[in-house]
Amino acid sequence: MGDNNIVASECFEQLLVYLQRFSTISREGMVQIMPYLEIRQFEKKKKLVNLGEMEDYMNMVIKGLVRKYVPSSIRGEVTLQLATEGHFIQSEISFHHRVPSEVVIQTLEPTVLASIHHERMKEAMDKFPEAEQLARTIIMQMFIKKDARYFDQLNTSTRDRFIDYMNNHPHMLQRVPQKILASYLNIKPETFSRLKHLLLQKK
Repeated sequence: MGDNNIVASECFEQLLVYLQRFSTISREGMVQIMPYLEIRQFEKKKKLVNLGEMEDYMNMVIKGLVRKYVPSSIRGEVTLQLATEGHFIQSEISFHHRVPSEVVIQTLEPTVLASIHHERMKEAMDKFPEAEQLARTIIMQMFIKKDARYFDQLNTSTRDRFIDYMNNHPHMLQRVPQKILASYLNIKPETFSRLKHLLLQKK
């Protein structure tokens, strides 16, 4: 527990900056919330939640990269989310409704997470108004972002979707295997390779 407190202290400023993107949480509010968080460290390719397991944590990525995917007998592993530093990830339905997970959460890099257990989150929300406001805002933003991504994939061409993502996340080509990126963008691997080749030629 002592080591966890040391790491949590080192992450304080970083966490505060990340959380203030969602809410006007004060430093005092952050101090109140910190004891409820767990700093968890994982090696690459570690499954944090598997199919049928209960998701007990809401996680923010402090360092590293985590993906959420669904195994499919038809399409292979369908990637639903890629979470880098400052982003939240968990099996939402399992976490909020306390049912077995239908998705897999797995690290793609050595990863450090700031996590809060389901029960501890309820305690913090009951005790601190700022924690309740923050939690509700984060949950709302996550669902908005999910819908926005869904509609974006419906309303944009494959080429435009690829170009837009690479313009906004150029580092992901180096951090994420191409097959996983293609799945996340809902692009066929061969089409992704062709578009990537054209992009590199232009550069």
